[in-house]
Amino acid sequence: MPQGHRPDRVGEQIRDEISSLLARGAVHDPGIGFITLTRVKVSPDLQVARVFYTSLGDEKARKETAKALQRAMPFLRRRIGGALNLRRVPELEFRFDESIQHQDRIEQILRELHDEEAQRAADHSDLDDPEHK
Repeated sequence: MPQGHRPDRVGEQIRDEISSLLARGAVHDPGIGFITLTRVKVSPDLQVARVFYTSLGDEKARKETAKALQRAMPFLRRRIGGALNLRRVPELEFRFDESIQHQDRIEQILRELHDEEAQRAADHSDLDDPEHK
């Protein structure tokens, strides 16, 4: 029997609950810096929830945030279990969301291409200018 949109709904509920817990300061781990939960992908059988996040800082800060999220996982899972009406609380997997960095890189490339095209158009219009002949 197909699950329809239930994994998506459960994922949104998990994202909302974890975001709320982090925003309220319920997780007392200083290693969890400023993070943003971008999405939660729940398996069709609702057994695993991959929580994608982004954070500020360099690679070292990113690794510290990942370790802190691992330490906080049992607490977060218990709180999710209490908040959501599920038979079994999904296992949480925290993953850094690389898609935001890829998107920024694509936008940078597109800006560079646009600037090049504008420069070529400006150079071409200078050649067509009758004063240059």
